[in-house]
Amino acid sequence: MPLLPLPRPRLFATLSAAVRPLTSSPRHLGRQFAGLLAAIAGLFATAVAGAAASKPNIVYIIADDLGYGDVGCYGQKLIRTPRIDRMAKEGMRFTQHYAGAPLCAPSRSVLMTGLHTGHTRVRSNAKKALEPDDHTIAEVLKGAGYATAGVGKWGLGDADTTGAPWKKGFDLFFGYLDQTHAHNHYPEFLWRNEQRVEISENKGGQMRVYSPDLMAKEALAFIRANRDRPFFLYGAFTPPHAEVAAPPDSVAEYHGKWPEPNKFKGSATYRAQDEPRAVRAAMITRLDRYVGSILDLLDELNLAQNTLVIFTSDNGPITAGGQDPEFFDSNGPLRDLKFTLYEGGIRVPFIARWPGRIAAGTTENLVSDFADMFPTFAELTGTKPPGGLDGVSIAPTLLGQRGKQARRDHFYWEYAPQQAVRQGDWKAYRGEPNGPIELYHLAEDIGETKNVAARHPDIVARLEKLLTTSHVDSPDFPLKKKQKQAK
Repeated sequence: MPLLPLPRPRLFATLSAAVRPLTSSPRHLGRQFAGLLAAIAGLFATAVAGAAASKPNIVYIIADDLGYGDVGCYGQKLIRTPRIDRMAKEGMRFTQHYAGAPLCAPSRSVLMTGLHTGHTRVRSNAKKALEPDDHTIAEVLKGAGYATAGVGKWGLGDADTTGAPWKKGFDLFFGYLDQTHAHNHYPEFLWRNEQRVEISENKGGQMRVYSPDLMAKEALAFIRANRDRPFFLYGAFTPPHAEVAAPPDSVAEYHGKWPEPNKFKGSATYRAQDEPRAVRAAMITRLDRYVGSILDLLDELNLAQNTLVIFTSDNGPITAGGQDPEFFDSNGPLRDLKFTLYEGGIRVPFIARWPGRIAAGTTENLVSDFADMFPTFAELTGTKPPGGLDGVSIAPTLLGQRGKQARRDHFYWEYAPQQAVRQGDWKAYRGEPNGPIELYHLAEDIGETKNVAARHPDIVARLEKLLTTSHVDSPDFPLKKKQKQAK
């Protein structure tokens, strides 16, 4: 057990004040000795409280469908993201960080459980809940005395399932439980734990209360309410996920700025949108505002130096709802978009800020992914994660101790029927079970334009074996569709 951080100046001053009278009046030795014991007990209680307060707070902010190139510090030229860019200047920007999957729910399952998509419970957006034996980050931190909250999108279990967030370690959840419900940024209701919260202003399709604003408000309230104890905040904000919608005050900045040749006529899922380019940009800039409000509050409450803040995205960008990732160069130099296991579907921005602990203005090329977050948070908070996790702690890298950084042998993703594995700079991609394997050397070909499988059969054979051994069959998410039996 680590020694308690005793406040030395106060220790000596208090003990001196308590001991000094002992030399003056022997008649009162009993009373004075009791005072001395009380002083020592008070100091010990203070030390214990100080030790609890020294556990770092963790704020993990995850955007929805934000591409690798959608923010300024990763090359975006058209959309303003000043607070995220400033966060990168104040912290560490990773260039080779990966989401857990190329789509929402399984990516979050990897994050929460520390298991890649060959092992984790949820492997697609089909409704599937976490089960009681699926341990989450929130459960471990709550068991270590942390206040825990999730705001935004969950997607890992509805209210009546074993995967509801309040059953998976969250004291508070506010937002969308269901993946499909989250398509609407002006919903008629949200969830606060088991309670359905009606939003009467949005009844009948009205667009008056923007749900991400409510989530940001809840996040700030949670930080204020738990400023005196360790806390974990999972900020799963929904922008810029379709539908493409934002409040008028944000849209005004981009209104009429660019041609809008592809007006979205609407669908069964998303509302029509005449300015999809302008509104998508507005969504991202508004998301940037939420990030800034959280950082500002941490500064205001003098919590910044004891709080690790991470910003990332759950997968690559998409064209749904009229979005135009090509116009914005949303995936930068990467190939393809959401739903694919090429780099554009899974490589995401990742920024970590912790003043005084993480060196400001640093760029890091360590390969890492969502599965690494569970062991990282466990190490930083002095808690013990469950065994068998696929990730490793990247705490040494965050804290400038790269020589102590453990390296993963390989990284694995699947989204049926696709599979991909990365080992070192080599990446293998297979589009279907038993299909041909494509091979790319990412250090030389980040855009995956040159399939060099024919030139390196030995490497293909090695990675093909990893594609097989990394996958554990799931009856809910088989890689290969079962053949229908003939009648």
